Amino acid sequence: DILTTQERERLLNDVPHVYSIDMEPYEIFKTNVEKLVAEIERYAEIEPDLSANGAKNLVNHIASEFNSSGGYRLSVSDLTSIVEFADIKTQKDIIETGLISLQESYRLGIYDPADPRFRFADDTVALFNIIDQEGSIGKNSLESIEVALRSLRIALTAANVPKSVAEAFIHLFDDGLEPNLVRNHAAEIELSEQLLADFKPVIAAVERGASLIEPGTTVTEEQYERLVEYRKHLDGKSDSGLDDQLLGRMLLILGMVVAATLYIRLEDRETLQSNGRLALLAVVVIINLAIVRVCFELSNLERFVYDSELSAILPYITPTALAPILVAILMGTGPGLLTAFIVSLVTAVMFGNRLDILVMAFMASTIAIFICRNIRKRGRVVLGGTIAGASVAAFTALFNYSDGIPTDTLFMQAAGGLLTGVTEGIVVLGILPVLEGLFKRTTDITLLELSDYNHPLLRRMQLEAPGTWHHSLMVANLAENACNAIGANGLMARVSCMYHDIGKMVKPEYFTENQLDGHNPHNEKTPSFSALIIKSHVKEGVDLGLTYKLPRPIIDIIRQHHGTNLIRFFYHKACQQAEAEGAGNIVQESTYRYDGPKPQFKESAVILLADSIEAASRSLAKVTPQNVEELIDRIFSVNIKDGQLDECPINMAELAKIRESFIFTILNSLHSRIAYPSDKQTPPALKKAKEQREYKEPKEKLAQEAKSSTPEKVEANAS
Repeated sequence: DILTTQERERLLNDVPHVYSIDMEPYEIFKTNVEKLVAEIERYAEIEPDLSANGAKNLVNHIASEFNSSGGYRLSVSDLTSIVEFADIKTQKDIIETGLISLQESYRLGIYDPADPRFRFADDTVALFNIIDQEGSIGKNSLESIEVALRSLRIALTAANVPKSVAEAFIHLFDDGLEPNLVRNHAAEIELSEQLLADFKPVIAAVERGASLIEPGTTVTEEQYERLVEYRKHLDGKSDSGLDDQLLGRMLLILGMVVAATLYIRLEDRETLQSNGRLALLAVVVIINLAIVRVCFELSNLERFVYDSELSAILPYITPTALAPILVAILMGTGPGLLTAFIVSLVTAVMFGNRLDILVMAFMASTIAIFICRNIRKRGRVVLGGTIAGASVAAFTALFNYSDGIPTDTLFMQAAGGLLTGVTEGIVVLGILPVLEGLFKRTTDITLLELSDYNHPLLRRMQLEAPGTWHHSLMVANLAENACNAIGANGLMARVSCMYHDIGKMVKPEYFTENQLDGHNPHNEKTPSFSALIIKSHVKEGVDLGLTYKLPRPIIDIIRQHHGTNLIRFFYHKACQQAEAEGAGNIVQESTYRYDGPKPQFKESAVILLADSIEAASRSLAKVTPQNVEELIDRIFSVNIKDGQLDECPINMAELAKIRESFIFTILNSLHSRIAYPSDKQTPPALKKAKEQREYKEPKEKLAQEAKSSTPEKVEANAS
């Protein structure tokens, strides 16, 4: 590589200059000479009528005008010799001969030997790269100013002109000679690209058995490079023909897969049992590693190969925190940390088994995961990426400074790391909704958006089933506090509770909380029909949830929030009717049970209990701690004995915390208030003072407004 770089630089430095021939100086001179000839013709016509002084003055004027037109140096004596020689036709022929000779020299190209660029040794021929009008480059032999002047002198002498007159013509045309070579930079760049296209790297051959570095000698860069390449050659060889480096990386990847599988099996069984979570984890990790590989492959580009400062930035602009942030938000911090370790380790191996890159990438990803955990604002994603980038910048500045890295390179590495962190946050923010929809994941950000009271379903519930809406809010408070107490997702519980009874909007009048006029339509229905209507609100809620594209966890809670509980009121009513009608009638219990399924996760179990407790608490004649505890214990006992909590991962210790949370929330939400006295119970003295205050306050307020108001405003207020 060193010899190749040197040869490449030498080749670029030795690229010859390319010139274009500029005919513009000749055209300008020719135009001025033609004007001079016209003046000479006019002089020849009027010269017989002029006095000697007049003729002399006219010649002076003609010479002065010619010199001023192009900065020429034609003397009056030379012009006098020209105008007095022969007739005007002969003069024009000689001038035409000079212009033809001058034009030939210009077409060949004229250079100035005094120019340092054009100093050549004696007895040599100078060949110039000249680009013609067709764009092709050819090598031409040009004329110097002296050679062009010599050619002009020969041409004029051959016209049989007296020596004095020939000198006058030579002085005239001498001013028209100047270099007309112009550097063509575009052609030079094209020539350089052609040379580089044909350029081949330098291959250094070393004989078998030769010493790469002799003992006791100073090691040169070329020797060190040969030693490194030879070691790479040895590392890539094996007697079996299998690439040891490839085998090592295959074992490394296999080990990481085994470790990741065991970690998921031990700490994240939910992922192991969900194809969607596994697919999300695999897709995000593979895409992130592909991006890392693309960044690594940039080092093979020519610009990075020959610019060590630029190639030193690549590890710090590699987005290693992209997948960890996404997995942490969509699946949790545990899978996020696992992803961070996998991506960091592969990145470190890819960039040459560098431990500093492993530490730096894992540290930045961990910081980003810490900031983005339980995220509820989208702006926090960008903040997490920015702080992760800042940590990379700080690590780079401190670690690489101790290694003696130049300040300019340190600054570029730190700036690249910071900019990459900001970009990661923005990219995560953009693709997060796509992954949520593609893999059916629900983040806290989505839940917060669904908690907006102006959501179409919630607005309908407020208008069509206000009692159910109030019941849902009370259940939401109970469930959120209980879930927070056991470490479950309180936000998901709250939002799910707001939607858990949306099915009641189909027939709101059949549910007690919406019967404001005291009329109960169940009185005209059979118990089985009433139970069917009550059960149908679960199915109707699921249908509405699917119609409005609610997330899967909320639809699951709608389906599970009653489990397979018995609709006891109508079941007992049916039993009483069957008993009254005769022993032959049998009541099927399954007719009066919800279709389920039973709660499958903690939040669903908490909502099932909270829903029952909130509804039952309204029947309490007097709210006391003892009454509330007895009510909650009774509902807990019934659901546990009925097996409603058998299919969710909740234990007795968590149930105890849920119970305490329910008691605290119920007592605080149903506390009694002080009974305020009526007007009949108000003492006469207080009643009189109140009347005076009520009469006095409006008058004082009106007077105060009158001081700072216009007459029109005072009149309006008084009215």
